[in-house]
Amino acid sequence: MDTRLLEILACPVCKGPLQYRRESQVLVCRMDRLAYPVREDVPVMLAEEARQLAADDPLLER
Repeated sequence: MDTRLLEILACPVCKGPLQYRRESQVLVCRMDRLAYPVREDVPVMLAEEARQLAADDPLLER
């Protein structure tokens, strides 16, 4: 994933920062506990495509 793209992407729900988790191919919003999929290096930034994460999900760790 392009680092310049990561710098400008924001959560479509809260407009907060996202963290890229390469091993899971997701962008994580820690504030909303959402994981947005990345398919073929293209982030899918649709709220309805995001997966809700449990409070203890390892993806939420820093």
